[in-house]
Amino acid sequence: YPLYSATLDLLGGHKVGYYLDEKSNWGLNMAELERSLAEAKAKGINMVGLVLINPGNPTGQVLSPDEVKDIVAFCAKNNLVLLSDEVYQENVYREGDKFFSSRRAADELGLIKNDSIQLCSFHSVSKGVMGECGQRGGYVEMVGIDSEVNDCLYKLAASKLCSNAPGQAMVSLMCRGPTPGDASYESHKMEKKAVFEGLKERAQLVSNGLDSIPGFSCQPATGAMYCFPSVQMPPGVIKASNELGFSPDTLYALDLLQTTGICVVPASGFGQEEGRFGFRTTFLSPESKHVVDSIREHYEAFCSKYSN
Repeated sequence: YPLYSATLDLLGGHKVGYYLDEKSNWGLNMAELERSLAEAKAKGINMVGLVLINPGNPTGQVLSPDEVKDIVAFCAKNNLVLLSDEVYQENVYREGDKFFSSRRAADELGLIKNDSIQLCSFHSVSKGVMGECGQRGGYVEMVGIDSEVNDCLYKLAASKLCSNAPGQAMVSLMCRGPTPGDASYESHKMEKKAVFEGLKERAQLVSNGLDSIPGFSCQPATGAMYCFPSVQMPPGVIKASNELGFSPDTLYALDLLQTTGICVVPASGFGQEEGRFGFRTTFLSPESKHVVDSIREHYEAFCSKYSN
């Protein structure tokens, strides 16, 4: 996710990517993690942490309990601080899937009791169904982190003198919402359900719609708020993008924006396997069907425009 990579660039760190398996609905392959770590060490890079986003951004998948446990065990074995971004934990749409936290995985593996894991778990009101990407507030829970590091982080947080009071109130509501018998319990429950069911419906509508476009391939969006389709680029796009000095999917995204007003994020901004092109889009808009239809029409014209 660009926020992490941009921060690393700002601080002079090294990004070490790992790829998910697109053909298995963006599943995790532990051999890929081992490969990435070994290559980094061979280059003299000192690996200190791993970022996990579950449910996934930009890929929109939900990892199984076994996959989460594999990652937690991998971090413990290799002395890596696990930064577990779990802000989409309420956004799980597919029947049978459940969010499984890194904290729970570490506990069930006995790593917390043995003080064998360094884990930071993040949650936020700006995703899920509470803040709907408007309100800003969240927290981090730190497990196995040295007390001096904790002190430094508290000092850093305390130095921000402008407190986000509405965001803090939203965090309290997210963690301890109305209980049965409270005056607002039923209305609160109904509003949350309405938001969730709308997201669930649009997740299927957008992922299926994009996947049905000839030249597109889109895995089902089973979690979070995003679809991450791959897009076949016509021959002329490769040539034109090389001349302009940016990636083919950036050229596609700019053309889509200029033609339809639809804004997507080029997949190259997140990192992807060589030769893959695509974009990230959300399914937040109530007009998602119209968006998919517009993307379909634009792609046909785009392919004709850059056919050679």
